[in-house]
Amino acid sequence: MNAVEGRLSAQGKKFGLVAARFNSLITKELVAGARDCLLRHGAQDKDLTVVWVPGAVEIPQALRKIQTGKKFNALIALGCVIRGDTTHYDHVVQLVTQGVGEIADGKIPVAFGVLTTENLQQALERAGSKAGNKGWDAALAAIEMANLWEKL
Repeated sequence: MNAVEGRLSAQGKKFGLVAARFNSLITKELVAGARDCLLRHGAQDKDLTVVWVPGAVEIPQALRKIQTGKKFNALIALGCVIRGDTTHYDHVVQLVTQGVGEIADGKIPVAFGVLTTENLQQALERAGSKAGNKGWDAALAAIEMANLWEKL
């Protein structure tokens, strides 16, 4: 049986990060974690582009736009949606998840690093404290998938 896997080397690769400014206390940390991961795995700062959008709902729109340029080896979606007192959370989570899923249609890899949490404490824990940094995790997935795409 043949096994095909992606390497964990970002050397020579270009990455597009789309990050939501809403909940920037969290998203700035997710971007920092993703950048750290990419650089530690061999990417160059000049090969990283961060596109800031107003909120999580706008992430898929920007991903679709930069996906068509064939400028990147992989894309990374970064954002944070925190449950509030209304059903707005459910609608936003559905829109961003479905939107990113539709863009991850096989053209280039898209890693999902959008936090969906019950409260600010959970978000903080996933942006660099107890639960690690989910921006880092999304970047690591993007690196592996970018390399896998070259092999497939």
